[in-house]
Amino acid sequence: MISHRATLDVTRELTLFVAGVLRAERHRRGTRRGTRALTTYRQALLILRWFRDAIPVHRLAADHHISIATAYRYLHEAITALAAHAPDLHQVLQQRRAAGDTHVILDGTLIPTTRIAATTIKTKGTNRGATVHLWYSGKHRSFGGTIQFLARADGFPLWVSPVLPGSRNDLSAARDLGVVGALTAAAAQGLTTLADKAYHAAGIGILTPFKKAAGQPPLAVDHQTCNLLHSRLRCLGERAAAILKNRWSALRRVTLCPHRIGHIIQAALVLTHHEHHRHY
Repeated sequence: MISHRATLDVTRELTLFVAGVLRAERHRRGTRRGTRALTTYRQALLILRWFRDAIPVHRLAADHHISIATAYRYLHEAITALAAHAPDLHQVLQQRRAAGDTHVILDGTLIPTTRIAATTIKTKGTNRGATVHLWYSGKHRSFGGTIQFLARADGFPLWVSPVLPGSRNDLSAARDLGVVGALTAAAAQGLTTLADKAYHAAGIGILTPFKKAAGQPPLAVDHQTCNLLHSRLRCLGERAAAILKNRWSALRRVTLCPHRIGHIIQAALVLTHHEHHRHY
């Protein structure tokens, strides 16, 4: 076995922030000094290496001279502690209104995960009643968890939702998570939401492109122009998911329990906000 030194491209400030969150978590749990295999700073390094480079947990355990079980326990502990600092949806919308924003951008993304055996009964479509994989997304043709997120007008991520199985479409996920209701209330106070066709008929204040119905003539010029302007504003929202996934490699394919995906991406959002010195 060959040992080598490596550099982690995160700031010391971010590492100290994560260590502070872990220190507060240990204090909350009543952990006695000297009873942990790693200090909070070393645990923060382990966590950031996993998020940044998606290093397998068994390699992290070997590098930090701890057992694999301990490495998993430290990882889950940090994910939960960081996710607890993620902003609340209503809080974000209030701050955006106070900042004078005219709109936010709603979109959904799939966080890929390894194949899992959970199934469900299909309730719509031609194969209604058939047994299908619960975490399989037919749209993306991949296993994963569905996440809803809000972005600022410039595409910077503001908020991410808990996870739902990949078989759920964006509109039903947004409704069940209470996103549609919150955005409708925000629209009544002047903060509009832009979304793509997946959210068609979501509600008042959630603006989507005009759709051409099957067998109907092409859209009028006014509607085509509106769709063009809408897409040029809304497309910046795609940047939000890219910022998170490109910066934190662990989000490209989660190997932990899929039910943890929501906490994982919320923790990644907290890290991103701290790196960019944007706190919502």
